[in-house]
Amino acid sequence: MQDAVTDEAAFDELYDHFFPIIYNVIYARVKNADVADDIVSDTFFKVSKNLYTFDSSKASFSTWISRIAIRTLTDYYRWQSHRKGNVEWEDVYEPAAPEKDTPESRLLNAENRKELLLALDKLDERGKRIVELKFWGELSNKEIADTLDLTPNNVGVILHRAMGKLKSILGRED
Repeated sequence: MQDAVTDEAAFDELYDHFFPIIYNVIYARVKNADVADDIVSDTFFKVSKNLYTFDSSKASFSTWISRIAIRTLTDYYRWQSHRKGNVEWEDVYEPAAPEKDTPESRLLNAENRKELLLALDKLDERGKRIVELKFWGELSNKEIADTLDLTPNNVGVILHRAMGKLKSILGRED
């Protein structure tokens, strides 16, 4: 990590690795590609300016960058008094989407994602944030706990309840 402070290529590697993760978490919250682009851009600007302060003895790098992203998102919501309208999935940049998908599979995936986002909106804020960090942010329960100042066990319980509620909302009871 410290190489990235002075080495542009090392920073580019960090950016390439963490961009899709941070973008997916932010987009899941704002549901607007332009706003997500702005927030992610601000996040990586803050990361580049503060990379020298990263201390691996206090948190993992993924936890550190996730905290910056969440604070940047919080700053956006403070600045923006209300959320703007939803964007259709067809308008969304999907950094991890393979180019060789068929139109039919892309349409089905878009419908499933839209259904999932609508279901996520029915969760309480804490449950929604934990699900997003777990699946879009690809963080472990410990990293989520560190990011949100919770215990890993508490994260596990909240995640379990949120997933149960999502299954119920989506009509996928086992």
